[in-house]
Amino acid sequence: MALEVIMPKAGVDMTEGQIVQWNKKVGEFVKEGEILLEIMTDKVSMELEAEEDGYLIAILKGDGETVPVTEVIGYLGEEGENIPTTVAASDASSTPTATTTSNDDNKSDDAYDIVVIGGGPAGYVAAIKAAQLGGKIALVEKSELGGTCLNRGCIPTKTYLHNAEIIESLAHAANRGIIIENPNFTVNMDKVLETKNKVVNTLVGGVAGLLRSYGVDVYKGIGTITKDKNVLVNGAELLETKKIILAGGSKVSKINVPGMESSLVMTSDDILDMKEVPESLVIIGGGVVGIELGQAFMTFGSKVTVVEMMNRIVPAMDAEVSKNLRLILDRKGMTILTETKLEEIVEENGKLRIKVAGKEDIIADKALLSIGRVPDLEGIGEVDFELDRGRIKVNEYMETSVSGIYAPGDINGTKMLAHAAFRMGEVAAENALKGNHVVAKLNLTPAAIYTLPEVAAVGLTEEQAREKYDIAIGEFNFAANGRAIASDAAQGFVKVIADKKYGEVLGVHIIGPAAAELINEASTIIEMEITVEEMLKTIHGHPTFSEVMYEAFADVLGMAIHAPKKK
Repeated sequence: MALEVIMPKAGVDMTEGQIVQWNKKVGEFVKEGEILLEIMTDKVSMELEAEEDGYLIAILKGDGETVPVTEVIGYLGEEGENIPTTVAASDASSTPTATTTSNDDNKSDDAYDIVVIGGGPAGYVAAIKAAQLGGKIALVEKSELGGTCLNRGCIPTKTYLHNAEIIESLAHAANRGIIIENPNFTVNMDKVLETKNKVVNTLVGGVAGLLRSYGVDVYKGIGTITKDKNVLVNGAELLETKKIILAGGSKVSKINVPGMESSLVMTSDDILDMKEVPESLVIIGGGVVGIELGQAFMTFGSKVTVVEMMNRIVPAMDAEVSKNLRLILDRKGMTILTETKLEEIVEENGKLRIKVAGKEDIIADKALLSIGRVPDLEGIGEVDFELDRGRIKVNEYMETSVSGIYAPGDINGTKMLAHAAFRMGEVAAENALKGNHVVAKLNLTPAAIYTLPEVAAVGLTEEQAREKYDIAIGEFNFAANGRAIASDAAQGFVKVIADKKYGEVLGVHIIGPAAAELINEASTIIEMEITVEEMLKTIHGHPTFSEVMYEAFADVLGMAIHAPKKK
């Protein structure tokens, strides 16, 4: 029986390869292990060997052709053997594919090309991108432009964490010869809030200005989709449109625990408007948001206790990084209870009694519910979408199950990060306006935690990589980096995970100074399929934190210069 020769998947992110040349002609005999052809990806050339003895009985794709991975490009078999007359069809995608029926024919000339529902990262970026491409665009936002990230999430949280960074630097000032006569400090929350609001308002105004500059019509109100696929604003004003981008974002997730309705239990929306620093704060959930806000309020002076059901905090991160972050936060005074189930919250005498399974009750002034977010489906209106556990199901083009409607960002639950939403918004806009099939590649989206020190990651964790690959790991500590030592920032490390055979970079994980900035170099390396050896041909400035990245890559090969020789 003829043996298929396929375009191999030679990398985690490889989707296609180009045939450079066939080294054999049809009818020639090939021995097992002999080179059949040469192929090339974006950056890597490789030779494809024959898997067994046989004759090259067919070449389906010729020199210079670009072919998707796993597609059949030729056949090996017995001399004179015919190739199969049929090829099995590939499995149908499990993601929704919108019908190709156009919705444009029923719309008037005055209709918008696209109406975007939601002005968060996915929505406002989609609106701007579509306008850049020449579309007549409207955007409907029920609250403030910028969405959760800008108004109640990433940006205000970073203002608090920068304050925490300033406070921590005061503690080290005397060691560096900077004598502060009165080392005591107080946190004026009125001023903290004023600064936070100023930052937020500046950026919200910036988004509004961008939308104006591109001629996007902005409507304030709740946008919902009608049966005929137009958009109704506040149940009154109808916006006729050819396509819709539903970017409703997400809202705080709730849990059904007795006492959760207490006014002393806050969400991430509430805590960023709190006008006092609580003496004690319990954080329910040890994910990214909870740990970041715990870091901020612990530094402001609160006694912080984190209650987490999983066996470690920030469980999506690499286990080694999670463990080291916990050790650092422990030393700073944060109490972390993992594998701990919340059972009840009781409000008594102006405080909270937090009851947890198998442990003593925790008494606190306030509690923060921080267990994640769920899609906000308010805008779906009269249209029935295919859902997956409360999330609008989309394909790689951001198409929903309903023709002409796209759903980028948190509302699809694929990757709940603002920068992922930016990309999804751009993809949705181009595909909706131009009818293209641009793919939103999200598997290499970097993630960061803005604790002190920062944490960041991209690609596979060590645990994930070991399931699929024979791996090599390189690590380098900031404690051996001149810039870090000079900056009192010598905690943490960079960890590089690579495929041992080909040197392909599978994941990079950082805990240390400027981790959220450094991780973008790693993202580029993995996206461009740069191998460990190729990365080591670059020169990194000195003294910089980025040298730790270089040394960690070198350590994959056991060649880190500023590390002792391995035995």
